[in-house]
Amino acid sequence: MTMHRWTSTRSVATLALAVALAACGSTEPSGPASVSLSVAAPAASAPSGAPEGLGLSITQDDGSHTLVLNRVAMVLREVELKKALDTDCDVGQDDDCEEFAAGPMVLELPLDGSVKQVVSVQVPPDIYDQIEFDIHTPDDDSPEDLAFLQANPEFVDISVLVEGTFDGESFVFTQDLNEEQEIDLVPPLSVAEGSGPLNLTLEVDVTTWFVGVDGTLVDPRTANKGEPNEGLVEFNIRRSIEGFQDDDRDGRRDDD
Repeated sequence: MTMHRWTSTRSVATLALAVALAACGSTEPSGPASVSLSVAAPAASAPSGAPEGLGLSITQDDGSHTLVLNRVAMVLREVELKKALDTDCDVGQDDDCEEFAAGPMVLELPLDGSVKQVVSVQVPPDIYDQIEFDIHTPDDDSPEDLAFLQANPEFVDISVLVEGTFDGESFVFTQDLNEEQEIDLVPPLSVAEGSGPLNLTLEVDVTTWFVGVDGTLVDPRTANKGEPNEGLVEFNIRRSIEGFQDDDRDGRRDDD
């Protein structure tokens, strides 16, 4: 399976079976601070005349079609926070500066407009300007993936799962995307010794996934493997994630 690489330059954009911490150039970081990672998915407005109390779902309407997303899940691994600058690290060896990582896990996106905390770790004081992670299709090549698939058999050969309705008809959309994403944190996350709890939110704008270049909704069934809109939706997924500091977990950038 081919691994693609996608680097986001947008002001930034879901965790752990296990979390490993490592400070570059130091085995004993002093004064770490608590940093949590949360996930959010912006809620879409329900169409005119829709019943109240739709529950945990996102409804989109373009005037001709109605799309309801009842479940959106992704498999992530290797979630890493990276230092902006570290003189102890060799130039070009950014991997040595990664500060936390997570094994494969299912990220269930909240579809009610809320912000959901997924992991909290202790991070050494420094300036961090990037968060990196893999959207990952698990396979049988590693013990970690095998254990994950035993616990989550519905994710065999897929990394993205969406369930819902399109014009009232049920659908299941799956994608076997393998994608490394690097998301710039602007402004960078400043972690100081004794800092109060900090939070980064990954916002996954699922309302952009099933939208054509002309702004109209596409049937998710036409984006499954081998279908005509597969490439379009894969591209939309790749560019749908932003990350930002959101200490109050209200789903908005703290400097806004």
